Amino acid sequence: MNTQSRRNVLKSLALGSSLALVSPYDILAVTKKRKIGVALVGLGYYSTDLLAPALQQTEHCYLAGIVTGTPDKAVAWKEKYQIPEKNIYNYDNFDSIADNPDIDVVYVVLPPSMHEEYVIRASNAGKHVWCEKPMAVTSQECKNMINACKKNKVQLTIGYRLHHEPNTQEYRSIVQSNKLGKVNYVNCAAGYRENRTDHWKQKKEMGGGVIYDMGVYAIQGARLGTNMEPLAVHSAKAISTRPEIYKNGLADDVTAKLEFPGGVFADIRTSFAESTNFMTIECEKGDINLKPFSSYGGAKGESPLGKINHSYEVPWQQAKQMDDDALAIIGNKAPMVPGEEGLRDIRIVEAILESADKGTRVKI
Repeated sequence: MNTQSRRNVLKSLALGSSLALVSPYDILAVTKKRKIGVALVGLGYYSTDLLAPALQQTEHCYLAGIVTGTPDKAVAWKEKYQIPEKNIYNYDNFDSIADNPDIDVVYVVLPPSMHEEYVIRASNAGKHVWCEKPMAVTSQECKNMINACKKNKVQLTIGYRLHHEPNTQEYRSIVQSNKLGKVNYVNCAAGYRENRTDHWKQKKEMGGGVIYDMGVYAIQGARLGTNMEPLAVHSAKAISTRPEIYKNGLADDVTAKLEFPGGVFADIRTSFAESTNFMTIECEKGDINLKPFSSYGGAKGESPLGKINHSYEVPWQQAKQMDDDALAIIGNKAPMVPGEEGLRDIRIVEAILESADKGTRVKI
């Protein structure tokens, strides 16, 4: 669209005048630019089945581009979502995204071992960055990502959908306001039977293993459920129930006892061997129970204060997350889940693995 066409559209929109003489393409271009343009990097299951459909429901952002190393996927996505050719990138020409004004945010949806590289490259391109969990494989990688985004003056947000989710927000409100008194203990678990055998989740060098994937949900449950940060990993155990798949020390079942201030403990479990999803928060005046607590839909629970049951359809969580994060950019406000939040969890992951390896208490 040329400058005069854009001015005509904006003037007509502002005055409420007829747009009959303005092309539909020009109207769409201006209307979309009122939203945040998002480019998805990595077109696996999560992007294909959840993020892309969610971006069809969002109010404040839209699917502007893609980055993929698979030409067939590029063709299919271009046709399905009417993505302009100029907004389709591969991993070799990714850095040229810096010159594309359609794209405001790069959403990194790659294996964890690739997060650091692409978050830093996206920030160097001057784009805001949304990064899927787990944030990275090591806490040093997380720090490098945070520092790069700060240096380039762009936002870094981690894709923790549950922070935006109403059932999570309700139980957090109960805990934070002490409506049931002091929290004494938390028990939570997050896992499912992972039947794939040659995915990045089964490859140590790519950030595989259950503690990085589903483990983050259990860690978050303990942290949000106590409304505190753990002081130490009191004990931990990491095992491979299928050593022919989870090799070289990679675990598909992990348990840990986290130690919080005031003598409060949390037992957590995460598993690729068994389906499990619940959280119990034991308070002075009664328990908060949620089952499931971290699913894409259907989270529900109860406490002495009543039921916790805000319903919605998949992929509402992802749409709400991206809309909230887009509004943070539009309003130049701090995001709900900054990089520092992801860093906290990876520090705990490292401590859990060290505790399991050494069989000792590990300070965080």
